[in-house]
Amino acid sequence: MEMEQIARQAKAAAIQLAAADSDAKNSALANIARALKDRSHAILAANQADLERSEREALAAPLLKRLRFDAAKIDEACEGLQSLIRLDDPVGATLEATELDDDLTLYRVSRPIGVIGVIFESRPDALVQISSLCLKSGNAVLLKGGSEAAETNRVLADTITQAGQEAGMPAGWLNLMETRADVAAMLGMDAFIDLIIPRGSNEFVRHIMDNTRIPVLGHADGICHVYIDRAADPDMARRIAVDSKTQYVAVCNAAETLLVHADMAESLLPALKADLEAKGVEIRGCERTAAIIAVNPATAEDWQTEYLDLVVSIRVVDGLDAAIDHINRYGSGHTDVIVTADRALARRFMDLVDTADVFVNCSSRFSDGFRFGLGAEVGISTNKIHARGPVGLEGLLIYQWRLVGDGQIVADYSGAEGRAFKHIKLDKDFEI
Repeated sequence: MEMEQIARQAKAAAIQLAAADSDAKNSALANIARALKDRSHAILAANQADLERSEREALAAPLLKRLRFDAAKIDEACEGLQSLIRLDDPVGATLEATELDDDLTLYRVSRPIGVIGVIFESRPDALVQISSLCLKSGNAVLLKGGSEAAETNRVLADTITQAGQEAGMPAGWLNLMETRADVAAMLGMDAFIDLIIPRGSNEFVRHIMDNTRIPVLGHADGICHVYIDRAADPDMARRIAVDSKTQYVAVCNAAETLLVHADMAESLLPALKADLEAKGVEIRGCERTAAIIAVNPATAEDWQTEYLDLVVSIRVVDGLDAAIDHINRYGSGHTDVIVTADRALARRFMDLVDTADVFVNCSSRFSDGFRFGLGAEVGISTNKIHARGPVGLEGLLIYQWRLVGDGQIVADYSGAEGRAFKHIKLDKDFEI
């Protein structure tokens, strides 16, 4: 099927999905969970083939970790589907209501965006998350995964598409693209596709933005920081820093740089070094860090590198303002953390750090749609319009203005003798 035909079909499916009721969508999600379990052997076999081929092709270790989709990942994907089913339907919610005049009521109601094109990296679990979020939010979706996961993605997409259609979802609600030519064609289809969400390198995301008229939502890098203030509890700081860096290194919400207040450095860095090296982490440090502990020298490039590996850079700073300046200069606007007992400083950090997610006294790894209670995520956005941070159901919605009257015309409200609008805010759901 040609790309334009696929896009047209997705557009038609999106119109039907926008009106699908909650029970129908939840039934489809439940059917998808059952199908993933039923086809687990085929999914695992396909993933093993991808892993073996990628190992022969010397795929980088962090990408191999992302590529693995084992039985535990299938269970996790099904758990995510069940949690999504339990969430309220986000479509058709009344966001606000205003009485313009007697029997003339204006509503702002949540609606799906339409057709969403998602280009993602080597994580097959992302395909399950993205497709299920789009279904629950009433959007059709066009997916392009990494070529290293081609076999796994193909089986997953076939399983999810068939299970959704068996439960009454329209044909074409999900399509898997497999070539770069498909992506290039998609970028020119602004007549059918409403939003593109790219997940990949900075260069890749920039390429997408520069070659389409379709709105783009996403993030290029995950350069996340943990700032350990002089008012931090040392044990807490070490636990948070280690978890942020090592709990799972090959993800965008893992910390890449640790900033340590100068007053804490001498007492904290030796213990922190031992903690990190026990996890196999290579430490690169600034000159002030190197004067306290033995580390590899950090360069200017380290401060702007997303390692996605067991590597971390450490910089000693003179205080909060220096930490904020460093983050705003080198960070990617993804997730940044302060560890401190000083609530005023924490508030200042939150107010001044230009980032999508800002945390106090907890790991950067909490930056996740599932952990936020969003029912997983389609991606992380560092944009400053529409959606920011983990993009769950709400980030896949827009709204529609609905005005319900009883024969009113604008002429009634024009001129010196025209009626005046009331503009009274109401606490009521849409009705007609």
